[in-house]
Amino acid sequence: MSIISIKGMEFYAYHGCFKEEQIVGTRFVVDLSVELDTHQAEKTDNLHTTVDYQSVYGVVKQEMEIKSNLLEHVAGRIRDAVLKEFSVKKVKVTVNKLNPPLGGKIESVGVLIESD
Repeated sequence: MSIISIKGMEFYAYHGCFKEEQIVGTRFVVDLSVELDTHQAEKTDNLHTTVDYQSVYGVVKQEMEIKSNLLEHVAGRIRDAVLKEFSVKKVKVTVNKLNPPLGGKIESVGVLIESD
């Protein structure tokens, strides 16, 4: 088994429990890794025998465009969409909200969700 990761995918999105967050929006960073068998790709050097990063990014982008109250909901949707769309064994996704409106200087808050 191998792990392919895509780190630092940045999006401007409208997730949050506060009304203002869903109107004004903020920046989010998503990190994602998938576990899969890459033996064929190692031998053939053929993109069709592995996971296309651009396609994975497209799935993440699509899910980030859907408003949610909770980061857990966003991360769960991303995990489920990647599992449905690609032949992977496991998915790990982290969604971080940058500069959350919590009344002080905070770099980010986030959630990490893994598949079983």
